[in-house]
Amino acid sequence: MSKTKKEPQEKTLQEEIVDVCLRRGIVFPTAEIYGGAAGFYDYGPVGTMIRQNIINLFRETFINSEDNIYEISTSTVLPESVFKASGHVKSFHDPLTQCNKCKSMHRADHLIEASLGLNAEGKSNDELFALISENGIKCPTCKKGELDPPREFNMMLKTNIGPVDGNTAYLRPETAQNIFINFRRIAHSMRAKLPFGIAQVGKAYRNEISPRNFLVRLREFEQMELEMFVDPDELNNHPRFEEIEDVEIRFLSQEAQDKGEDPSTITIKEGVEKNLIYNQYIGYYMAIESLFLQNLGIPEDKFRFRHLMPKETAHYSKANYDLEIIFPFGIVECIGLAYRTDYDLLKHQEISGMKMHIDVEGKKVIPHVIEPSLGVDRLLYAVLLNSYIKEERKWTWFKFSNSLAPWVVLVTPLQRKDGLPEEANNLFWEIKDYGIEAIYDQTGAI
Repeated sequence: MSKTKKEPQEKTLQEEIVDVCLRRGIVFPTAEIYGGAAGFYDYGPVGTMIRQNIINLFRETFINSEDNIYEISTSTVLPESVFKASGHVKSFHDPLTQCNKCKSMHRADHLIEASLGLNAEGKSNDELFALISENGIKCPTCKKGELDPPREFNMMLKTNIGPVDGNTAYLRPETAQNIFINFRRIAHSMRAKLPFGIAQVGKAYRNEISPRNFLVRLREFEQMELEMFVDPDELNNHPRFEEIEDVEIRFLSQEAQDKGEDPSTITIKEGVEKNLIYNQYIGYYMAIESLFLQNLGIPEDKFRFRHLMPKETAHYSKANYDLEIIFPFGIVECIGLAYRTDYDLLKHQEISGMKMHIDVEGKKVIPHVIEPSLGVDRLLYAVLLNSYIKEERKWTWFKFSNSLAPWVVLVTPLQRKDGLPEEANNLFWEIKDYGIEAIYDQTGAI
């Protein structure tokens, strides 16, 4: 009896993107020849150019367009004292649950989200275990095992400085702390006056319990962060607020989330006046982030701003607003916007003994901080998903925005005779000499 031949299943959009990334030198697993390492990816030649263009656009939008932003580059390893002061040693945890049968580890709130479609972030361990038990959620690895009550798991990657044990350090889980501990030095050396910002692009590390969704949840990732230092009495007096006050955004308020409502469209000015947006500085960066995403090629109907609920708000923050992008597998936070108040500077002042104030017209002010924090990897994945074109002839290509295209010019001779290849090659190098990214191809058919 002949066996029925199974029809090949059509790939999902995510699977197609991953396949193209592997074949075209965009992204591939770290240590792939040894089986890879979960949560780590390498960028190939094409991916590196796209990634660098995202960073260039960040610099153009958030740094170079202002006259009071200073960019720094700092160490990715910091002594434990920094993170004790910042609260990360005590509070930077995720809920870990273990299968009592196969002993695999899982992040409890993500299991609930995957099984029930319920956002469980910020719930207590008791609440998480109640949801797991009441809904009979089993281990997704072995499909049979019961899950233990969740416990706290610190996400920082720990190391030791030098040959003697006990000199504990951590790979930074965010780039922000380097900025806060260098605040005094930068303010003095640049003769900075409030308001001013300090920006940084660099690697951060989080020991994720269960990395997933390709470039979404990683253990090593790239951040683009800006800490804007502001006199707390001037938070509703942004000097350029009138330029952006009429920008419209899709906004999901805390009240709308309580009622199960969809996002509504509001102007930045309306959001500030109705106290939906905490202050003008938050509103200003919402408008800038919206412009940034559109320049990346992400349509306005594919992202929204969500005011995080109190239980989701970070320990250092008075208000958090996430810019969330619609992915095929769910809604993902790609940019965080936090009102960190003076929490970090006060903590470092208390623990280090160094004064963190700045003089403003004869008074000593501890600045408050507004922080836009952008993830390069998630944004790159969003760009790939939103730029991917599949034609009727089954050609596949990416329709990148002008600011992200890895190459700007293609030079190719129409035929391989009459000196055309030589002329085309000369033109190619002329273009390269002007600093324009170009590619030369005399082998392919047009």
